[in-house]
Amino acid sequence: MLEALARRIQRHRDRRTFREYGHEVKRFHLEHDGVVEYAQWLHPFEKPKTITQDMVDGWRTFLGDGDLAIDVGAHTGDTTVPMALACGPSGLVVAVEPNRYVFRVLEANAALNRDRAHILPLNVAATESDGEFEFHYWDASFGNGGYLSRLHNQRHGHHYPLRVTGRNLEHELRERMPAMLETLALIKTDAEGYDAAVLRSVRGLIDETLPVLISEMHKKLDHGERLELFEQVARPGYRAFRYTGGPQPVGEPVTRDDLQRWPHFDVVSIPEHRTPR
Repeated sequence: MLEALARRIQRHRDRRTFREYGHEVKRFHLEHDGVVEYAQWLHPFEKPKTITQDMVDGWRTFLGDGDLAIDVGAHTGDTTVPMALACGPSGLVVAVEPNRYVFRVLEANAALNRDRAHILPLNVAATESDGEFEFHYWDASFGNGGYLSRLHNQRHGHHYPLRVTGRNLEHELRERMPAMLETLALIKTDAEGYDAAVLRSVRGLIDETLPVLISEMHKKLDHGERLELFEQVARPGYRAFRYTGGPQPVGEPVTRDDLQRWPHFDVVSIPEHRTPR
């Protein structure tokens, strides 16, 4: 009992005390892709991450060698790395992460596995207009959070503010890599309820290239906010499904009537002309 009490006290201290945490490089042995390195953030509230063959193969349902993918809300890169392996040595994943403390770990992951995976990390928030914005995090060391002031439901318990730089992502990418945008195959957003605005900010790219869209239906979204996000992903010419991850990531179809069916889920929207690999 005393040990459990000590752990609770330490957890309370960790949450309220700002510290900068480093990382350690872990190695995973995949059945087909061989040894993959991953930088694990040593933040006390960061769960241990793994890279598995099933994860990589799941992304290969939508991505192939030479493709471009965008990972908005990349955090340390636990989805970015398997996405980049699926895009192959001639492809690229643009990993967007506004939190400067976690971004250092994302940069470390971008420097690993360079013979098979290419990652461009961007330390910005994907916002509809350029500027400086206040995000809110659950703990004083900024482990998890986002642009939560935009949510209707303010009972999120994230009370630690962090100023971040926002950029219109479409404008940013058109300046950086105009030619490569023709190979855009997938946009994934995990923006703590801000996903609909992120997708609006890249609407031109979506209309031009018709990529697969994967977004988080955050548990704090009310019905109107869920409908707003669904309208962004279930666009004309797209079919929406529940995203389940793993080697077979496409689940049951999702319609407007299903938006309250699960408290928290991801939705994958696939252009009708595309057949998953």
